[in-house]
Amino acid sequence: MPWLNTHIPQYAGLAYTAAVLLLIIIISATIHFVLHRVVISWVGSRAQGNRQVWRKAFFERKLFNRLAQTLQGIIIHIQAGLWLDGDALALPVIQTTAHLWALLYGLLSLFALLDALLDIFRQKPAMQNFPLRGIFQSIKLIASIFIGLLIIATLIGKSPLLLLSGLGAMTAILMLVFKDPILGLVAGIQLSANNMLTVGDWLDMPKYRANGAVIDIGLTTVKVQNWDKTITTIPTYALISDSFINWRGMSESGGRRIKRSLMIDSSSVRFLDEEDVARLQRARLLAPYLEQKVEEVNRYNSEQQLDLSSQVNGRRLTNLGTFRVYLNTFLKSHPQIHQQMTLLARQLESTPNGIPMEIYAFTTTTSWVEYEGIQGDIFDHVFAVLQEFGLRAHQAPTGYDMRSLGRSSTLDIDRESIRRVG
Repeated sequence: MPWLNTHIPQYAGLAYTAAVLLLIIIISATIHFVLHRVVISWVGSRAQGNRQVWRKAFFERKLFNRLAQTLQGIIIHIQAGLWLDGDALALPVIQTTAHLWALLYGLLSLFALLDALLDIFRQKPAMQNFPLRGIFQSIKLIASIFIGLLIIATLIGKSPLLLLSGLGAMTAILMLVFKDPILGLVAGIQLSANNMLTVGDWLDMPKYRANGAVIDIGLTTVKVQNWDKTITTIPTYALISDSFINWRGMSESGGRRIKRSLMIDSSSVRFLDEEDVARLQRARLLAPYLEQKVEEVNRYNSEQQLDLSSQVNGRRLTNLGTFRVYLNTFLKSHPQIHQQMTLLARQLESTPNGIPMEIYAFTTTTSWVEYEGIQGDIFDHVFAVLQEFGLRAHQAPTGYDMRSLGRSSTLDIDRESIRRVG
């Protein structure tokens, strides 16, 4: 600037620097206005009405805004190098600030891109089994460390390679500090590769008191919403080192298992007589079985010419065996029992508490509420029909039983005393 050098030489450099700074500010403000108020606003308005998921995700995560901020930092850095002299005091300050600005918003742009990709991939069923959130968090962590090194190198004026070479001695410390993220990343890859766990699965892990639906699989933790609406947080690597139950197979099969026993009082088990058979033949579910079985038993006893006056001779029907057949037939005719899965009523080994009669079947629904309703209805019917077979459910004596026994004994004693006096 010759005029400044001639008239006010002592202020020439300062005035030139001020003019350059003003020019940089004007150009930067103009670029900011064009990018944000014109370009991004126009593209954003078109994306709002667009059905493509990726456009909406990119704008909701402000990817283009952060890219524009990064570009502005780069432009300021270039302008300072073009307009200012190499020995100007403001040059390193402006370029360092612009450099840090570009690095910071470049990192934020990467975060926005990863978040947008995560939103897009969550809409695709094929990507549901991949622990994308954990992988993206790992990328964010690595990028943050790398950008952090570049920022430190910029501030101290050293090469980033010098800092990276010094990291070799800190490897053990870094491994200790980032142990959980590293283990979580490896665990997330194993969970995905082996299809062990996905968001929405029903996870049961008693060690961590977790029993509910998986709502998030992160880099270091897995969040489970228990059925009481509490949230349990489990380390991701614990799903590899410890055992857990994933109920996804049950949900995908379309049936939920009923496996429950009722205890039969062994003293109520006996042979059926003709009156019992005639009464039970009136039951629609038992009539075909009894007709066939009575004919088979009679034919066998007749062929063997056995003395049936003794109950140890010949073949006979029992109330317990007939009851077991009834349960099988009842389950096969039940509209809410899955007929293509295992279905049986079986007698287990007797115990001091009675003879267990177990029902093993699957419902046609996996809904918890509906499942409990079906199971309850079945056992309501089973307990109510026991007396038709002359059977009793076993239960330990209660206080009411003891009081009844005491009143009965007192009444018998009183009667005996009256009889003797009389």
